Amino acid sequence: MKTCRRFATIKADFERDVSFRRGHAERHQGSTPSKTSAKNAVSVKRNMARALNTHLDRCRECG
Repeated sequence: MKTCRRFATIKADFERDVSFRRGHAERHQGSTPSKTSAKNAVSVKRNMARALNTHLDRCRECG
């Protein structure tokens, strides 16, 4: 499937955020902020899927 530049940008931004949150959770294992970061990483990943699906539905280049 061919995608546009905007799709790649959206995906890269979300993946950067997910990796940051997972990294924080790994560095501070066992702490309350670590658990929150791990939960937020799952939430951000879900939001990424939603944003990319919405983009695919609306973008003329990707569709």
